[in-house]
Amino acid sequence: MSDQIFPDTFLGMRITAITRRRIDNFKRNRRGYISSVFFMVLFFISLFAELIANDKPLMVWFDGAVYSPALFEYTETAFGGEFETEADYRDEFVAELIEEKGWIIWPLIPFSYDTVNLDLPVPAPAPPSAVNWLGTDDQGRDVLARTIYGFRISVLFGLTLTLISAVVGVSVGAFQGFYGGLLDLLGQRFMEIWGGMPMLYLLIIMASVITPNFWWLLGLMLLFSWMGFVGVVRAEFLKARNLDFVRAAKALGVSNLKIIYKHILPNAMVATVTFMPFTLAGSITTLTALDFLGFGLPIGSPSLGELLNQGKANLTAPWLGITGFVVIATMLSLLVFMGEAVRDAFDPRKVYR
Repeated sequence: MSDQIFPDTFLGMRITAITRRRIDNFKRNRRGYISSVFFMVLFFISLFAELIANDKPLMVWFDGAVYSPALFEYTETAFGGEFETEADYRDEFVAELIEEKGWIIWPLIPFSYDTVNLDLPVPAPAPPSAVNWLGTDDQGRDVLARTIYGFRISVLFGLTLTLISAVVGVSVGAFQGFYGGLLDLLGQRFMEIWGGMPMLYLLIIMASVITPNFWWLLGLMLLFSWMGFVGVVRAEFLKARNLDFVRAAKALGVSNLKIIYKHILPNAMVATVTFMPFTLAGSITTLTALDFLGFGLPIGSPSLGELLNQGKANLTAPWLGITGFVVIATMLSLLVFMGEAVRDAFDPRKVYR
């Protein structure tokens, strides 16, 4: 691949020939490359969920002043009302006050994840309509809005868990593989015992004792998810610790930490990076399963697992189950295709023609 396509530096870092080959292989895997672009676009859109699906206007022009209710709170008295509490912009009285001296710009979806549509023509769950594009759940909340927010929470949860697990797992595997001996022996025995514990049952038990939230679930799942990275990193360090460049570094007086993180770890990161997309998919699946069973995020939180549970409980409302299935299946498929593309990109035997 020519230098015109891939520059020599990126963000101050030099791009080597090996990196260029990996980027080229990744882009030539059309399925993985298109999946990564599609997934990043969906994730980027979900980051601005408050600007896409919200029960507060994006902008209000009132009496020559500009207000941003989606970002800031304003009292009803700011628009000529009577109460000092936050204005309810869906109230006809407040809307008439604003329209007398200005105008309102609403988001594309005028519902947040917890907004109850009180004007449904039929009992909830209501089918898809011009107001609720994917219908409502059994509490009258907009399914599309909850899907967007739930997608964002699932991906952010999976990314956070994967990154922290990678840091912990890579560090443990690096020290076990580099030092070996008793440290490696005790570490492996601990992992065998700890890995044999039923993670899902422990999560369910802990969720019944404490009130689960985003950070509690993240911490509980982190207790087990880091072990998936230890094996591949440990194997790379066991193989590389007796190579000539490591012995030469020791002979020159280089510290063990510097040898671990500067000389051996870059080689071990190849296996780690190829493993991360699959760990991300597994993290999202576990969170969805916990939400489906009712042991996940707090009640009322936007959750794809809770949407599937509502689809199971309301078989007469097929749009609930279909929406949850399509979103989760698409998300996991994109992540798997991305993982396959990354794996092939780091495989020196894989050549695309």
